[in-house]
Amino acid sequence: MKPNHRRCVSCRKVGPKEAFWRLVRLYPSHQVQLDRGMGRSVYLCPEAECLKVAQKKNRLGRSLKASVSNEIYQTLWQRLATSSPASQYQPNGQEIPNPNRVNSQPPI
Repeated sequence: MKPNHRRCVSCRKVGPKEAFWRLVRLYPSHQVQLDRGMGRSVYLCPEAECLKVAQKKNRLGRSLKASVSNEIYQTLWQRLATSSPASQYQPNGQEIPNPNRVNSQPPI
C-alpha cells in the first residue's frame, strides 16, 4: 500500500503522516486539540525550529482558521523536550545551557 504523505505547515517538508504532529480544529466547536478528532487538521514537524517559526508567525492559527491557545504551544514544547533529549531550545527560542557541553575556549 502507498504511504500517506503530509506537509509541515512551517517548513513545507513532505513526509509520511506518522512523522508529524497533527493538530485538529474540531467541528463544530472550533476548538483546537492534538492528535485526535475530526475536522480541519494541520501537520507540524517535531522539530524546535519548525515549532518556533509556527508560533512566531501564527502558521497553525492561520491554517486552522482558529486561534491556537498558548496551552497547545506549551504542550508541543513539552512534547518536543521529552521526545528528543538533545533538544536545545526553550519555548521563547533561546538555547538551553548544557552543563555537559565542553567549552571550546581555554580556561583563563
